[in-house]
Amino acid sequence: MLQGLSADAGGPRFTPLVVVELVSDAKEEVIAWLLGRIRDQQQNGGAELLVEQLDHGVGDQEKVNPNLFVVGASWQRLLSGAEDVGLFKEYSDGSMRGFTCANKHNFKDFKGDGGSFLSMAECQYIIKHELDTLRAKDETHVPGYSRAKLYPGKSIIRRLQSKGILVQIFPLHEKEELKRLSFSWYKKVKLSLQPLDDIRHYFGEGQALYFGFLEYFTFALVPLALIGVPYYLFDWEDYDKYVVFAVFNLIWCTVILELWKRFSATLAYHWGTLSRKKAFEEPRPGFHGVLGFNPVTGREEPLYPNAKRLLRIYLVSLPFVLLCLYLSLYVMMIYFRMEGWVLSIHDEDPTFWTGVLLFIPSIIYAVVIEIMNLIYRYAAEYLTEWENHRLESSYQNHLVLKVLVFNFVNCFASLFYIAFVMQDMALLRQSLATLLITSQILNQFMEAFLPYWLQRRRNKKMIRKAQKRRTLQDKELPLVEQVRLEADMSTYLGTFDDYLELFLLFGYVSLFSCVYPLAAVLVVLNNITEVYSDAFKMCHVFKRPFSDPAANIGVWQLAFEAMSVIAVVTNCTLIGMSPQVKAYFPDSDTQLILWTVAIEHGLLAFKFILTFLIPDVPKHIQTKLSRLEFESLEALKKKRPLHGGKCWKPRSSPRLSCEEEEDEEEEKRRRSRRRSHRF
Repeated sequence: MLQGLSADAGGPRFTPLVVVELVSDAKEEVIAWLLGRIRDQQQNGGAELLVEQLDHGVGDQEKVNPNLFVVGASWQRLLSGAEDVGLFKEYSDGSMRGFTCANKHNFKDFKGDGGSFLSMAECQYIIKHELDTLRAKDETHVPGYSRAKLYPGKSIIRRLQSKGILVQIFPLHEKEELKRLSFSWYKKVKLSLQPLDDIRHYFGEGQALYFGFLEYFTFALVPLALIGVPYYLFDWEDYDKYVVFAVFNLIWCTVILELWKRFSATLAYHWGTLSRKKAFEEPRPGFHGVLGFNPVTGREEPLYPNAKRLLRIYLVSLPFVLLCLYLSLYVMMIYFRMEGWVLSIHDEDPTFWTGVLLFIPSIIYAVVIEIMNLIYRYAAEYLTEWENHRLESSYQNHLVLKVLVFNFVNCFASLFYIAFVMQDMALLRQSLATLLITSQILNQFMEAFLPYWLQRRRNKKMIRKAQKRRTLQDKELPLVEQVRLEADMSTYLGTFDDYLELFLLFGYVSLFSCVYPLAAVLVVLNNITEVYSDAFKMCHVFKRPFSDPAANIGVWQLAFEAMSVIAVVTNCTLIGMSPQVKAYFPDSDTQLILWTVAIEHGLLAFKFILTFLIPDVPKHIQTKLSRLEFESLEALKKKRPLHGGKCWKPRSSPRLSCEEEEDEEEEKRRRSRRRSHRF
């Protein structure tokens, strides 16, 4: 756990876990009100947490935000919070069960003194949950801000965020644990698996599942890479001999996704998120509408007509997406004109430099694709925010759909055109190689080198300020400077862009790698560098994110499966177009098309049958989950009052337990027998 400074050194008197930052000009009324609600008892509607304000740290003359607060909690409060959020921990019999304070001593590794039973990521997640569940009572507005309206049941934190009073909430890094994780993760180059359990312990299940999928995807590409290298060396100039590779692609893209679901289910079970119930979703901070009554929660909250949202989606968002797709196709046609112009120059005077010039249009087009993807991403986020979705999950689903559709068309439309309209396999190979290599170089620059350079500049500036008050021998930053250093770091926006990059790479490999066998080799090399660059960013470039108790990769699983279906159709069409297959149908193109469509439908049917035959959850885990469900039902039956029997009676005084009432009835019978003997 992160150790706070002693009180005489200006540090808090508890272990600081989470930082809350308000705007620098926040009014005293809102500060006192918020701190009071955080410290207040739960029965009074508070969070019952520990909170203190940080000192200025680097000097009064510096322009720093004074409204930085560190939040922690007592051990007992964290345990009750673990029960509230439905945390699953390992039981004494080895199974994963929902933690309860009543049975805390029956859980493995529970020592009662804090210990390592709850990881720091879990403690920070609990505190975040308690802060998010702070609700207004009888306040009509935020103190000091009459325009920031409140009503009973409104989330205080979300209101402060939407009104710009609350700048950010982020969890603190733990220096020693981060050093150990960094050393075992990326600081030494080694041929071994990633420490997924340590990643999950420090960053949470969502991050660990991403790195687990990245590692799994990399290993799954090895067979394709091993086949692709000799295929490249011996059959490189013979474009017609790609049928075997395409058939292998068909099987590969189906099997790896089914096996991943089993592997992720195993990880989620051991991490306690597979059977964990999803928390009830609250409205997003940016959601707005007319104040009304929610029949589910029984609270007042903004309501927005679903019909109005659908009108925004179909009358504004959908036409905008279609317009962007049209612009993408228009840019693609400009690229083909450039390609034709360069080819004409090369044919007139074939030299070394004209040969180099052949790659220039593809490189320019690859750069333009990345720029268009970036611009569209901002536009999609703005549109999805404007659609005013109530829940974060709905917002993410609509954003993912918009981004995936555009990125797929923008990145793969030219390859489909070359393959199925132009039917030029040599140009397809060249375009695929150029797009793949250029996009990987740009992604590494944007995702690794640029953030590292910017963060390094910010870190040096902050450290120079902090060392003005410290000796050169003392290299450890005090808590105040460490908090301000982390507060200035870039905010980690989640795994959206990381999964999107893997989705596009999966598309390049599964769709067209049969005509460019080295695609799998390039993606393997990219993924290896991605592991190290993403690990470094997580540890030293971005703020530490809150734990995300995920049980799988969510909507991205559906995206990858949709891509695998498209891969089946694409590879079957490429097989049907190959001269090897055409030789069997020399006189009838109709028969060739019919056979190709029939085989494609058969493979799709086989793919879906395979999906049902391979269970998503391994059998031994299904048995454990069924056993846990049975024991839970049995325990619920024992605790349930027997209404209508002698164990339950309506009474004004506090009701006794069933055992106490039975004892009372037995005592009455004994007294009655004694009185009858007297007579």
